[in-house]
Amino acid sequence: MLNYSGHTDHELTFLLKEDEHEAFTEIYNRYWKKMLLIAWNHSNNNDASKDIVHEVFISLWERRHQVEILNLPAFLATSVKFSIYKYYQRESRRTELARQNYEFNELCHDEEKLDALFLQEYINGIVEEMPERCQLVFRYSREMGMKNNEIADKINVTEKAVEANLTRALKIIRTELKNYGWAVLITLHAIYSLFK
Repeated sequence: MLNYSGHTDHELTFLLKEDEHEAFTEIYNRYWKKMLLIAWNHSNNNDASKDIVHEVFISLWERRHQVEILNLPAFLATSVKFSIYKYYQRESRRTELARQNYEFNELCHDEEKLDALFLQEYINGIVEEMPERCQLVFRYSREMGMKNNEIADKINVTEKAVEANLTRALKIIRTELKNYGWAVLITLHAIYSLFK
């Protein structure tokens, strides 16, 4: 393996274009600390600085045939500064998006909670108006999660009577919600499926 430490920057950049990995390694070893210092001075972020310098050297290798390098340290320093600029742009955009999405999600979440609470209150009102046995079966089934046979045992009726009362209760709720408006009914379908 050749020793490239005695080569000039100009010779190294020429060998870089010739796909010499050792020339690239010498450039990296010669300049990575200086570039890290530049990155840190501009970002004050150790992890970001390391990432930026890493990206600059990867880009140097990947674009070795396209770039024209007259002054290697100046070229690398400019690349680092430009990468820092892009880093700040990304961070600024990410912060803005996070802020917007946070506010939007919070708002949507609050509206969904209000809709769900309103619907629950509305359904509770409908249930209160149901015949006593129908109301009882509905509450045991949907609010307490009891199975039909458990409800039948608890209120001393047949399972068929439980099913009939449950069907009746759901029919009353659907009818009332239909009267209130289709939009609410559609919303209810999504929310009410949680009770099933």
